[in-house]
Order: sequence, then C-alpha cells, then structure tokens
Amino acid sequence: MAIAKFLHILGFTIWVGGMFFAYMTLRPVAAVSLAPPQRLTLWHGVFSKFFTWVWLAILAILASGLFMMAKLGKPPMYISGMFVLGILMMLIFAHVFFAPFKRLTRAVAAEDWSAGGAALGQIRQLVGINLVLGLLTITLGALGPMLL
Repeated sequence: MAIAKFLHILGFTIWVGGMFFAYMTLRPVAAVSLAPPQRLTLWHGVFSKFFTWVWLAILAILASGLFMMAKLGKPPMYISGMFVLGILMMLIFAHVFFAPFKRLTRAVAAEDWSAGGAALGQIRQLVGINLVLGLLTITLGALGPMLL
C-alpha cells in the first residue's frame, strides 16, 4: 500500500505540478516574450516532452489508485470523487493529445502559425480546466476525510 501511495502521489505531482508551471509561469512569459513562430515551436517542444511524462503519470495514478481502492473495499465518498475527477482529467488529456496537439504538430511542421495559434488556444483552455480539476482532486484527497 505504501508503494502504491507513493506512485499515486508521484504521478499527480508530476502531472498537476507540470500543468501549474506551464499555465501559471511559462505561458505568460512566452506570450509576451516570443513571436508566434518561436512561441508555437517552444510549446510544441514542451508538450512533446511533457506529454510523455503525463502518459506515464496517468499509468501510475490509475494503477495505484485502482489497487488502493480494491484494498479498501467500498471506498469513502471523497475517494470516489477523486476517482471520477481523475478519469475526467484523463479523458480531457487524451482529447488534448489526440486532437489539438496533433493539429499543433501539423501546424508547426507546415509553419502555419495561424492554425498553430488556434490549436494552442484550445490546448490552453483544456489545460486550464484540467488544472482546476487537478487542484480540486488534490483538495479532495487532503481534506475529503474531514469534509465527506
């Protein structure tokens, strides 16, 4: 159980921490410091590296979470809430990866900065939603036993 808990915490730290850094720190600086070709190329490179880590984090989170839930039997309401939010986050991420990120990849390769900007804008919105969901999930994990 301790290893599962460690893998779970490691997974969501990488994923949610990475989204927080990208959304709250890198995005505002890149938006004012870089022209569209450099900004879109940067974001494509960042996402190419980060999304590999997100897939690994999802694997760790899902496997460890299901293991811990199975050990608990009937999980408390806050854990069920974390599970539902986590699955929603995973579905949103899969959409980001297979739709707007693929469009960003094609746009950067074709140097179509307008299409790349549109794809990046959609990614930004969905990452913002996932960041909020991730922080809510962490809140449930930390405070759920006291609240629910």
